[in-house]
Amino acid sequence: MPDPFSESTAVTIDTLDLAQQLISRRSVTPDDAGCLDLLIALLEPLGFTCDKISMGGVDNLWARRGTESPLVCFAGHTDVVPTGPLNEWQSDPFVPTIRDGVLYGRGASDMKSSLAAFVVAISDFIQQHPDHPGSLAVLFTSDEEGPSVDGTARVVAALKARDEKLDYCIVGEPTAVKKTGDMIKNGRRGSLSGLLTVKGVQGHVAYPHLAENPIHMVAAALAELAKTEWDNGNEYFPPTTWQVSNFNAGTGANNVIPGAAQIKFNFRFATSSTLESLQTRVHGILDKHGVSYNLDWTYDGRPFLTKRGDLVDAISRAIKTVTGINTELSTTGGTSDGRFIADICSQVVECGPTNATIHKINECIRVDELYQLPKIYLQTLKNLLIK
Repeated sequence: MPDPFSESTAVTIDTLDLAQQLISRRSVTPDDAGCLDLLIALLEPLGFTCDKISMGGVDNLWARRGTESPLVCFAGHTDVVPTGPLNEWQSDPFVPTIRDGVLYGRGASDMKSSLAAFVVAISDFIQQHPDHPGSLAVLFTSDEEGPSVDGTARVVAALKARDEKLDYCIVGEPTAVKKTGDMIKNGRRGSLSGLLTVKGVQGHVAYPHLAENPIHMVAAALAELAKTEWDNGNEYFPPTTWQVSNFNAGTGANNVIPGAAQIKFNFRFATSSTLESLQTRVHGILDKHGVSYNLDWTYDGRPFLTKRGDLVDAISRAIKTVTGINTELSTTGGTSDGRFIADICSQVVECGPTNATIHKINECIRVDELYQLPKIYLQTLKNLLIK
């Protein structure tokens, strides 16, 4: 019987098979649906000590092979977003299906293919370099697409408590735009949300002098907030943005002045700004316009940045070797669990498949792209650990 992890077959056949096995598990947040057990069964024979951590209905995995530095970690999530209307899918989202060289299924690109590629790359690396320097680890969660409270953040806190730090971390988020490797994320913007409640006085629209309209009161302040330039960004980050996401006021009647208005807004901010600077400026604008308000802040995650250096260089060279592409560095997009990992790791980079179909009906990944991922991860390990 041929070795299933041979150089000629492991990267292609086993990656596809493992990706299909993972996709077939209905792991909608926070249900892991057995994905971690499947991965543990593959990692333990490779010499990993696996610690399955479950809390708050969330399953997490911290697995490590070796005790020496540097420590290279692969991070990702087994959970997926809900499918949406099943009748709009061309095939069952949890029955992995290949059509015209494309693998369809929920999680195909976000991010079960990356998890499969991680394991194959690790297996190939260990077979080629059984006495490799440094250590390898994986950090997987089933709570990335949800509240992200009992997932990666909890594992990072546990590692921090015992002073266990990572030297390099590769997060398998889908980062490519048109072709595998054309873009990686060397950072992400921070996220800061606000719930602004403007206090007015309810009354009849025919007697406005007896009421105080909170919409009118806050309108000028909102206009100024919308046109404010918060910063100019920097070499790695675009300028900070501020957006209103919800505005609610009124009783539904057209003859009643509302007594209050609620506005939800969000900052996506660069390292050029701080939490405190943004909050101070918002309060200053509201106060300048004489708005009567309450403002509750929610800090969703700080920005993180990995400048050009060992990890960025290792991944960039690996992508060039495997695909011939000169990758682009980017910090655009939403938040990821990289924001938690950056607390114990100075070099965090996201590298994964194309993101055109993530969270969409008929999510998919090209099979040839799937084949490239473990090759990129394998070459990155070689670039980092084999001098």
